[in-house]
Amino acid sequence: MFAFAGETEPLLHGGDLAAARRLFPAAPRPFVDLSTGINPYPYRLPRLPAQAYARLPDADAMAALAKAAAQAYGAPSAAHVVGAPGTQILLPLVSQLVPTGRAAIVAPTYGEFARAAALAGHRVVEVRDLAEIGNAQLVFAANPNNPDGRLFAKQDLLARAEALRARGGLLVVDEAFMDVGPVGASLAADVALGGIVVLRSFGKFFGLAGLRLGFALAAPQIAARIAALLGPWAVSGPALGIGATALADKAWIERTRQRLAQAAQKLDTILPAAGLDIIGGTSLFRLARTPHADALFDHLGRAGILVRRFPEQKDRLRFGLPAEAKAWRRLQTALAGFPSTA
Repeated sequence: MFAFAGETEPLLHGGDLAAARRLFPAAPRPFVDLSTGINPYPYRLPRLPAQAYARLPDADAMAALAKAAAQAYGAPSAAHVVGAPGTQILLPLVSQLVPTGRAAIVAPTYGEFARAAALAGHRVVEVRDLAEIGNAQLVFAANPNNPDGRLFAKQDLLARAEALRARGGLLVVDEAFMDVGPVGASLAADVALGGIVVLRSFGKFFGLAGLRLGFALAAPQIAARIAALLGPWAVSGPALGIGATALADKAWIERTRQRLAQAAQKLDTILPAAGLDIIGGTSLFRLARTPHADALFDHLGRAGILVRRFPEQKDRLRFGLPAEAKAWRRLQTALAGFPSTA
């Protein structure tokens, strides 16, 4: 059972460099931040007209972004797409789409699913597999999963969605890392069936997390409810222009998929050489296991390298991709200097 401690409870996530600087004040700067699954090779920002910053977001620009997202992600049409300032803000909204009841979170996974469902008034339980969701009205699953990269079979997800739809429930599939997932694994094309909301993160794959852009893909009637909850001007003018340009850049997308896969393979060499056991991941991160995880986290932090640790899984660390050759060297040097992995 998930114990919700209140909306003011501090949250632990990757990317908190301010906390890292407080925790490791003597660490060399700048920090090498490997604590997120964000692409370290960001999309080059296009030049935008001044009015993108000066005027309220334009409805035609929003429509163009929805069309680009539908084509890029494989949704049936722009009517099945809702743009938002990041998928994080969508979690409590989609939790409100069904009456309060039992919400099942396929875990271990991203902690915000449980928090958002609890905020919406649901009784949250964590399950290990889709087969264990029971009579839940709301189900959250990440595909590929964070932090282990676990993939659910498409037919299993669709079967659960059908059962939920029959009783007025909802399956929410977070595809934040599907940009580097297997071709054909996404449920984007299936949202027209109803009872499914697919979430897609723009910032992770395009390396522009600070832009705050994400999407909900759903049947038009569900999409319209989400859009109404968001209200007008949900996506900023700059995000509209940048998102539409990037999503249409098929050549960059394909090159980047290959580049990230190659970088992840480099982690597959470096981490085992340092005594870590790789137990999962995607092309944007690797999950490693070691009995010395706490000590290694501290050692790397003192070397100015931030990785993701998991209080509930104390033998695991997640490593994102270094951005440049110098950062790769710093990681290798720090790992080599850790006595417990020698």
